[in-house]
Formats: sequence, structure tokens, C-alpha cells
Amino acid sequence: MQIERSFGILLHPTSFPGRWGMGALGREAERFLDWLASTGAKWWQVLPLGPTSYGDSPYQSFSAFAGNPYLVDPEMLIEKGWLEKTEEPPQYPADGVNYGWLYETRWPLLRRAFTGFQARGSAQDKALLEAFIQAEQAWLEDFALFMALKTRFGGKPWNEWSPELRDRKPAALAKAREELAYEVALHEWIQWLFYTEWGKTKAYAESKGIRIIGDMPIFVAFDSSDVWAHPQYFYLDADGNPTVVAGVPPDYFSETGQLWGNPLYRWDVMEEENFAWWISRIQQSLKQCHLVRIDHFRGFEAYWEIPFGMPNAIKGRWVKAPGEKLFKAVRAALGDAPIIAEDLGVITPEVEALRDGFGFPGMKILQFAFSDDTNVFLPHNYPPHGNVIVYSGTHDNDTSLGWFRTAPAAERAFMRDYLARYDIRCLSEYEVAGALIELAFKSPANLAVAPMQDVLGLGTEARMNFPGRLGGNWSWRYGEAALEPGLAAGLRALAEVNRRV
Repeated sequence: MQIERSFGILLHPTSFPGRWGMGALGREAERFLDWLASTGAKWWQVLPLGPTSYGDSPYQSFSAFAGNPYLVDPEMLIEKGWLEKTEEPPQYPADGVNYGWLYETRWPLLRRAFTGFQARGSAQDKALLEAFIQAEQAWLEDFALFMALKTRFGGKPWNEWSPELRDRKPAALAKAREELAYEVALHEWIQWLFYTEWGKTKAYAESKGIRIIGDMPIFVAFDSSDVWAHPQYFYLDADGNPTVVAGVPPDYFSETGQLWGNPLYRWDVMEEENFAWWISRIQQSLKQCHLVRIDHFRGFEAYWEIPFGMPNAIKGRWVKAPGEKLFKAVRAALGDAPIIAEDLGVITPEVEALRDGFGFPGMKILQFAFSDDTNVFLPHNYPPHGNVIVYSGTHDNDTSLGWFRTAPAAERAFMRDYLARYDIRCLSEYEVAGALIELAFKSPANLAVAPMQDVLGLGTEARMNFPGRLGGNWSWRYGEAALEPGLAAGLRALAEVNRRV
């Protein structure tokens, strides 16, 4: 897949401003897309859109198929008449997301709105809801029951439920569906709201000439409807506990590696079914976006297997995965699926062959680049075909300003020398983010992407995620006044001179 020369912005919708405690779809999404279109950008990149679980990470979701209920705009629920016009939000913080407070307040609001929908919803809306339930039954039925059961069991993970429900005994499932009919219906309705609102957002982006880059974690969360509904696809013991889990060995981000804790796939079982679950998952992601970035792509060639119970990711081993067979099955079912390979970390010739064999664009991160002239992240070392995506940084990095402030002196000096080759001025630390964006735009990469924090020139206080740190992540939001016309004009001018518009 070859991407045209263009640029985009990385911004998760949770980072939109607004009065309801977290960014949501609706007016603020349209306002951002209007501003983005004025910059000349062709792409908006988001993080995974699923419902977040413990730790609030979009990469640890209760479902690989469902959407995040918190992204449903309460203003829309008021406009529909399902909430009273007098409904007002608590005094949430304006500059960050307090997930604990959001959990305590948003779910009662959604329940009130569901009661309003049942009483006052139009016949057309109820028909659309029913059609959605039928169309998405393959994943929605299990997900809605899973969430209802989590409520019944006080939020405990599924392997701590009663044995007959943990093991999905048919009679127990049927009884639970009957007893929890209201809760099941609530979660089906919320998913309909999310997909309806996201569909409108995607259509609005398309009307502005903007396409969306989605994000798919390679692994799924242990405490998810995916694992509960399909335990045969994962390495689990008789009590539902994982026997081995995912992570990465020690690397740039952590001296002890990253212990993600996700259960690992039984690739042999998936292959026997011609990877049908994976095909459905990619197909679902492509309903939400135009291009999907698959996180930790190297795990399709080989993955780091850690025995369950280890305190960190140091002790583990590389295990081969059937990536070529998987993507051949995907191609046979979906054609040349538009996929980006997140090819960071320990990349071997085998991983490169898998990526290049299917024509997937890889990623280059400028914050990793400034060691010496041979560094593969430096623009002059990019492949001549340009089929890569260059970023100043990503959600897992510090902002470019924050990175520069803590970078070794040798890296900072080399960066300034390298920028001078491209006639890019950078004398002050406050010029670093703009300079890296300019270098990305000037580079041979077909697509250049900048995190919104770098566009705004923000420091570490705006960092989205610290890998390996529990808590305090995923909370950044920009302010109401951030989307300045002058900022858009500057980006557009830079894009035009570098042939990205």
C-alpha cells in the first residue's frame, strides 16, 4: 500500500475539551476537524477506541470490538430528550481526565439516559437500535452479557465469577441473560450510541477531505469479553488463569522490559479456523477508520513469552508466530487491507521481510534519531520509495519539548547540527517541537504525523503515556482556545512548501 505525500495529526478524542470531564464525540470533534481541514492535513490519527478497563489504557480494553461509552456525548443525549434539559455536569477538571470521578458519575448519567430512551425514544431510533443489535450480534451478544455480569460480580475479572458462568455453561448463560436483561439491553444501547456517533464523526471527516488512522493493539486484555467468550484461542489453565503472558524485553523504554500481562494466542487453534477471528477483528476496525495501525507488529513474526507470575519482563523467550499465513488469509478475505506496521523495538530481518512482503508502511520516530549518521530514524536513511510514516514522537514518548529537556547533551548537539543541513533553525528549546515537525515534513516519508502536543509546543505536563507506569496516564486534554487560526495557517504554509497539501 502506497500513501500519497501528506500529513496528519495524532490526537485521541478523549483529549478534546468540553464540560463533561473527558473529550467526547459531537461538536468538539467537528470543531477539531474543521480546524484540521484548515491546516491542509489529510489524516487524523487516534488511539484505540474500545472501552477502557483497569488502568484506563486504550490498549487494555474490555473488548476488541466495542466502543468506549465515555466518548458518547452527553449533549447529544440532552438534545434527544433522553436526559432532562436541566442536566448539568459536575465541576470536572478542564485540563485533564479524572477517570475515577468519571466512572462514578458517567454511568449513572447513562442509566438515566437509557431510561429516558425507553420512555421517549422514537420508533425510528428503536428500529435502528434493533437493526444494530442484529448486525453486530457476533460480538455484541457476548460483550453485553460480559459487562452485565461484571456489574453483578462487583467488577471482578471473569475467572473469579461462579464456575458455571466462568466456564460458560449454556444453562447458566441462558439464566443470566434472563435475569440481567435490563443490563444487557443497556450495554447494547450504549454500543449503538457509540457506533452511531462515531459513524457521524467519520462521515464529517470525509466531508472535509480527512481520513482516519485507527489503532489496533496486537493483544487483547485478559479481563475481556474476547477471552471469556473464546478461551480456546488463548493459553489458559483449567481455572481460566493465563499460563504465559505478553510483554517486551528490556529496551529503550524500560531496563526491566514491559510486562503487559495480556494472554497469548493459541495460534495453532486460530490457524485451524483460517484466522477467522482475526479477519473479523480487522474488518471491524476498518469500519471505524480508513487505515489501521497495528501495534507491536513484530509480534506477528515472533513474540516475547513471559511465564505468568513473573514480576517483570526480563525472564522470557521469543516464540515464532505465523504472521505470513495470517496476512495471506487476511488478504484472501479482505484484499489489500490498509495496514500500518508499528515496527518499533527489536526488529529483525524476518520482521522487515514480513512487513515489506505485504507492502505495509513502517514507522520512523525522530526522537530516536539523533545518535549518529547511520541511525535508521534519520530522514536521509529512509527507503527511497518513501513508504514509511515519520513522527516527531508518539503517545508513548515524552513531548518533543520534554524529550529535548532531558536528552543527553550529545544528542541535542547532533540534532541541531542535523537540522542545519535542512536549513531548519533551532536555537531555543521552545523551537524544538516545531523544528522536528518541519524535519518530518521535509523528509522523504510519504506521510508525516505530529502529536497535537508537539503542534502546541507543550512540555512533559502534556505527555499522554509513560510505558510501564501504572496510573497518571491518558489524561491530557487541550484547552478551549488551543485551535488558533494562526497555528493552522503556519502548518498549512509548512505543508505547502513541502508538497504535503
